Amino acid sequence: MSGFVEKPEPLQVPGLTHLHTGKVRDLYQTEAGELVMVASDRISAYDWVLPTEIPDKGRILTQLSLWWFDRLADLVPHHVVSTEPPAGAPADWAGRTLVCKSLRMVPVECVARGYLTGSGLAEYNVSRTVCGLALPEGLVDGSELPAPIFTPATKAAVGEHDENVSYEEVARQVGAETAAQLRQATLAVYSRARDIARDRGIILADTKFEFGFDGDRLVLADEVLTPDSSRFWPADQWQPGRPQPSFDKQYVRDWLTSAESGWDRAGEQPPPPLPEHVVEATRARYVEAYERLTGTGWS
Repeated sequence: MSGFVEKPEPLQVPGLTHLHTGKVRDLYQTEAGELVMVASDRISAYDWVLPTEIPDKGRILTQLSLWWFDRLADLVPHHVVSTEPPAGAPADWAGRTLVCKSLRMVPVECVARGYLTGSGLAEYNVSRTVCGLALPEGLVDGSELPAPIFTPATKAAVGEHDENVSYEEVARQVGAETAAQLRQATLAVYSRARDIARDRGIILADTKFEFGFDGDRLVLADEVLTPDSSRFWPADQWQPGRPQPSFDKQYVRDWLTSAESGWDRAGEQPPPPLPEHVVEATRARYVEAYERLTGTGWS
């Protein structure tokens, strides 16, 4: 089983049409056709959207995405038009809202990997490949790859896994020219972000992007380079051959699979609420990622 433990009812805002409730973001459309993305404080793990929220998480994701968009704009344009919540929106939308261009979205998760872990490691251990790309022998969990690789995935519905696919499959689905654009943009953005993060003592192990088209122009969309869409590791604790400490929701995953939670991941019951110490520790990891990357304090 998977999905929402408690799916929230969409808010009714004058002049906005609710389009979608995602794991973290709620999507609306204005009467002018622009999209309004509102990042909630929801958190997901093991394909469940949990019943407990992480305070400030949505604002951290939004502000960090904006920080990155500014540093990537010369590589690829982004979709943000405004950060002002529409008239009549709840006060809580301040700082967590992006008004965006409506794009023709490409139905591919564009993943870049500079280090081997997660689903890439699982495939490598079986076939010495990731998304069909051959890799050298002798790599372990956390190994740096010889060069960053583009490892796309198909987009999944809430409660389902994205599925890794080959570059050739992407080209078949969206066309060879678009596939080449996606690969080039993904690796260029990853390389820029990797270098920026490295200068701040953080390893960007992998990340995923979403792109759409504004006419014929490829545009970077959704969130970008946040702890929800990326694996960030503290560089001074990097040690290949084991799972790495990370600036994301790993603390939540670890608690859910611990004896303390009492939850059976393979069972029929949804996950339990998170205790306060897990909420506080998880929020602290998000805040630390924001502060270390941007060099500014969170308030």
